[in-house]
Amino acid sequence: MRFALDAMGGDHAPEQIVLGAIEASSQISDTILLVGQPEAIGKFLPSPTPRNIEIIAASDVVDMDEKPTDAYRKKKDSSMMVCAKMVQEGRADAFISAGNTGAASTFSLMTWRQMNGIHRPAIASQIPSVTGDFVLLDAGASPDVDPVHLVEFAIMGRAYAETALGRKNPCVHLLNIGEEEGKGNAFAKDAYDRLKPFPWFKGNIEGKAVFQGECDVVVCDAFVGNVFLKTSEGVAELIVKLIRDAIPKNPVEQVLYMPLRKIMQPLREKLDYASYGGSPLLGLNGICIICHGRSNAKAIKNALLQAKRIAEGNLIEVIKTEIEAWPH
Repeated sequence: MRFALDAMGGDHAPEQIVLGAIEASSQISDTILLVGQPEAIGKFLPSPTPRNIEIIAASDVVDMDEKPTDAYRKKKDSSMMVCAKMVQEGRADAFISAGNTGAASTFSLMTWRQMNGIHRPAIASQIPSVTGDFVLLDAGASPDVDPVHLVEFAIMGRAYAETALGRKNPCVHLLNIGEEEGKGNAFAKDAYDRLKPFPWFKGNIEGKAVFQGECDVVVCDAFVGNVFLKTSEGVAELIVKLIRDAIPKNPVEQVLYMPLRKIMQPLREKLDYASYGGSPLLGLNGICIICHGRSNAKAIKNALLQAKRIAEGNLIEVIKTEIEAWPH
């Protein structure tokens, strides 16, 4: 397989992007295409360069704060556009970027278009829970949707959980302000009624309950999903900081806390966004992995491994088959 990696996107590009590609190159035999300005990319490549890493030239860069539609119209030779075109033309199996999220979504949508039967794309994010993790969507792609679109999100989320995460017959919950049927605003009630006929739908779930390991897939509109995601990230970072600040600065006193390191390391790993790689943009005729803007080499490596699992699981075809079987 061949993966188009936007080497110029992200707060720490191109250095961390290139280093992530190097780390991934030793774990997969697939070809990693570093797309961007060759001179900038080359500064961080070792000699000799791993055999499964190639540079694909792109002269322009989409800025992190640039308006997505303007970038799409004006920057035809940007690293994002080249990545998207390569997937469209079959020269790459996936597009990975830590750059401007809105731009990555716009370039993918405008270049590949939506699948038949899908009205809105959705970002699917893995979030840790007590027993493992769950998939939340939409986490930021489509804030203005109709209740019926949440059924599409549920079908896509289940397909992702099955093919990329290995879940068997994953269940779906609707994020709401209460567990009982009839809770929420008119939008939530309508979405509940449309999801209710499916055997895999397990009803409403509150924000606090999703972390208890009771769910595989959680659906909501992108406005709610993005607020939930970023709040969760902030709380996770707060917990890690409070623990770190509680450890004495005195080296002698720190010795007493040494046994806690073995206990705390798994927690830090579980709460580290970089462990999950990125979030796939589902519903399009191509694979796009959107990474956090501050992604480091570890996150990029894991995003590449994630793209490989999604491509090998034939996720796009699985979603198409499930959507076609939905009697809507």
